[in-house]
Amino acid sequence: MSESSGAAQEPRRVVQRGLWFEEFEVGTIYEHRPGRTVTEADNVFFTTLTMNTQPLHLDAHESGQQPPFHERLVNSMFTLSTLVGLSVAQLTQGTIVANLGFSEVKFPAPVRHGDTMYAETLITAKRPSSSRPGEGIVSMQHTARNQHGDVVAVASRDTLVRMAARG
Repeated sequence: MSESSGAAQEPRRVVQRGLWFEEFEVGTIYEHRPGRTVTEADNVFFTTLTMNTQPLHLDAHESGQQPPFHERLVNSMFTLSTLVGLSVAQLTQGTIVANLGFSEVKFPAPVRHGDTMYAETLITAKRPSSSRPGEGIVSMQHTARNQHGDVVAVASRDTLVRMAARG
């Protein structure tokens, strides 16, 4: 409804961002949507861009003869990059200072051309930084599943995140 004064009010604006350090909740799983369908072009482009000459990703004839998959598979570094990328808009867009490191990276099942990846992130720990006022360390465990629910990647990650109340 309009205000009686007749003056038009500016609408409230909300800029998409990740979470501030204070907003992360340990033990919470954040589901990231939409998913990302991986194409053959994605795989070939990423693989050649990163100078990975592995026939498993590029050579249909050669990989077709190699057990146990007998087909080209998506580059696991693309899988890892996409897993992290799926979390950015919801968790770290504009609030991350740095990736501090990855550990326990696993690929329990392959990603194939045409698979859709879905991601979720469990917040495993957080603490204020002892050396960087206004920032904190957030530990995450990312998990990617394909459209069938099969886990295709898992990675633990430590990040440095800005606090809303800096300083």
